[in-house]
Amino acid sequence: MSRIPAPSTGWREKIAPDEEQRYAGYARQFAQIQARKSARWGPGRTLHRKQLTVAQGVLEVLDGLPGFARHGLFAQPRDYDVWVRLSNGGMDRAPDKAPDIRGFSLRVFGVQGESALGNGPAKSQDFTLINQEAFAFSGSGEFVDFVAAASYGNRSLIKYLFKRYGLLGTPRQLSKMIKAAGKPFGGFATEPLFSALPMANGPYAVRVRLMPAASNGAAAPGAREDWALDFSTRLARQPLHWDLQLQFFASEELTPIEDASVNWPTPYSTVARLMLPRQDTTAPEGQALARQVEASVFDPWQALAEHRPLGDVQRARKVVYFESQKGRGAV
Repeated sequence: MSRIPAPSTGWREKIAPDEEQRYAGYARQFAQIQARKSARWGPGRTLHRKQLTVAQGVLEVLDGLPGFARHGLFAQPRDYDVWVRLSNGGMDRAPDKAPDIRGFSLRVFGVQGESALGNGPAKSQDFTLINQEAFAFSGSGEFVDFVAAASYGNRSLIKYLFKRYGLLGTPRQLSKMIKAAGKPFGGFATEPLFSALPMANGPYAVRVRLMPAASNGAAAPGAREDWALDFSTRLARQPLHWDLQLQFFASEELTPIEDASVNWPTPYSTVARLMLPRQDTTAPEGQALARQVEASVFDPWQALAEHRPLGDVQRARKVVYFESQKGRGAV
């Protein structure tokens, strides 16, 4: 087996001259989809519309980290208050058992430093994670076209796939998407979650993973019928813990910044622990938090400058997410 290179600062973003115009077009498309879906389901996000449950806890940044990890949020050992939002990834409020991407968003409060948006001090450090190790699409244009077609239903999606990938390529692409959305999922307390996309860590580039502790327990049969119930039942019974890990850029060949579909082969380093104490998400306090979280913003660009998102898909997110937030009155 070939040796994996050490973390490198040799990464570069490749920004196309037409990005500003393209991203503005993507934002308009997402705004139209969001308005159409909100007319049916009520105000909400374009994607990850169905909030399942929320919780609050602490992120403990560990002591004794290697020098290449000690940047931004991870520069000093410290505890931070956090919110967690669990969601299904789709545009509709489908049953939990329907194939879908699962989302785990994390907001870290009390950070100190300039914002990745360049608009003053950072309000928080947000992480948006899914149950997929790599993004399903290489670039933002391919992803936006897919979402736009899928928003009109399966017939529209199949028509789009044949137009984009051709007679021979469509079955392969369809199989890839079905495999991703239909990936077995044991629940938010028992499955690893991934950023799937890179961000900066000081002069380095990284991806993020949450690894559940063994003490969280094994996946429960029937959990897919109600992910919120599975998670909330566990959390009412015991604390839940995860390791937050960073995976570092090594080379453009192994760990490309701009191609979001490539799964990086480099190892992960644990830099923090997420700890959710026992709590009742169904109690009045838990429901009040759920309303507050639902109305708030979870955005990878809501971040420290030292952790600014990287790559085409992340740059597109900056524009598209802001338009989505305006559309539901969250900014």
